[in-house]
Amino acid sequence: MHHRDPLLAVAPWLAATLIRLLRVTLRLRHVGREPLEELERQGRTYIIAFWHGRLLLMPYCYRRGRMSILISRHRDGELIARTMARFGHQATRGSTTRGGASALREAVRLLRRGWDIGFTPDGPRGPRYRVQAGVIQAARLSGAPIVPVVFSARPARRLSSWDRFLVPFPFARAVFLYGEPFVVPGDSGAAEMEKLRLELEARMRALTEKADGTPLDDTPGPDARA
Repeated sequence: MHHRDPLLAVAPWLAATLIRLLRVTLRLRHVGREPLEELERQGRTYIIAFWHGRLLLMPYCYRRGRMSILISRHRDGELIARTMARFGHQATRGSTTRGGASALREAVRLLRRGWDIGFTPDGPRGPRYRVQAGVIQAARLSGAPIVPVVFSARPARRLSSWDRFLVPFPFARAVFLYGEPFVVPGDSGAAEMEKLRLELEARMRALTEKADGTPLDDTPGPDARA
């Protein structure tokens, strides 16, 4: 059981503490945030979409009151959920592989109740930098726009995990790069939704290349420094 796991009792506190300490050292910029701020002024809810491998500092891209992050039901998802709770963010548990339909319904319900939602569209197991359909479905059903957000830093370490998880070094230069809001019409059929899925993926990949200042690295490999 998760609640009896000693690691899950200690690790979220430790992870949140380390993230906060790292944030203090970073020279962090927010670029292109104006369209998101306009949505907030209008009182509209939105969906933040960010890559799984760039989520370490993601609590700092969000400044409004209520966000629920779609997080898998795997054990590592439990660790992420408990860590995010220490930053005041709720978790909606489920993914494309486990509990997907119920998690999608809950995400749409929360959006309609005034919550914002965070999605990792390539999670929980990849392929890396490939948008899956769930985020497009949530936007269609809720009417909420998708706001792509990419985090990058240098120098940083990319781990050898499937998502090449990005860990900035202390005192690194870091950036949150925000894309234009992306709307999925409520009457979109299957073909249109697939077209929009590919378009969102292309936009997020282009944002990632811009944030990194280099062509996107799709290849798996050992640890490497950015």
